Amino acid sequence: MRILITNDDGVTSEGILTLAKTLAKKHEVMVVAPESERSAVGHAITIHLPIWAEKLSIFEDIPVYSTTGTPADCVKLGIDVLFPNPDVVISGINQGPNLGTDVIYSGTVSGALEGTLYGIPSIAVSSANYLNPNYKTAAKAIYDLLEQFDLSIIPQYTALNINVPAVPYEELRGWKVTRQSKRRWKDYFEARTDPFGRTYYWMKGDVIEDDKDPDADYKAVNQNYISVTPVSIFITEENFFKELKKALSTLE
Repeated sequence: MRILITNDDGVTSEGILTLAKTLAKKHEVMVVAPESERSAVGHAITIHLPIWAEKLSIFEDIPVYSTTGTPADCVKLGIDVLFPNPDVVISGINQGPNLGTDVIYSGTVSGALEGTLYGIPSIAVSSANYLNPNYKTAAKAIYDLLEQFDLSIIPQYTALNINVPAVPYEELRGWKVTRQSKRRWKDYFEARTDPFGRTYYWMKGDVIEDDKDPDADYKAVNQNYISVTPVSIFITEENFFKELKKALSTLE
């Protein structure tokens, strides 16, 4: 299987290198990833600047390219230029979870969603603990998934957002299909002063986990299940579509 790997933590981050080494035991792997961390860039792409790509000598048998682009840029460049016709795009392993509203900000998830625009099965994978990630567990989980799961059943424009508990592999309780939860952040800004006396602001936040849905993504992770959430590139609110159409029909 030909596997294109990207991430948003940077091309030399432990997560992406662990994933590449693990999957290369059986598959043909190429890494195309940002030269430095590009977390929370969402689905940004580069349109007014050139994108540079440099081949790095990290592995003897795995080609690794560092680029000046975003995760979505890396997938585009990989598929269109460096590694045509991959069988699957995998984005990660992210340091920390991508749960609830993290999904809309995540460069990791956006890297996978970019792959879906090419009609390629795509996966975003995160080790769900920012301070103490377990990349070996997450990498083995993805290796096992590729061995046992039929990627062809994933609909076009849909990616799998996978969050793996950061525990030893033998402590995982299995796989659970989940929904993107209403887990979100209550943000606030802390004012600080730089050495020149100017005020700047540092965004901080507290997580809110109050979703009543038993299939919420974070609940599975908290119970040591691997959370697998199908996410789509298209975000029309279908449940409200007909009601809105009816309501607007009366406007002049």
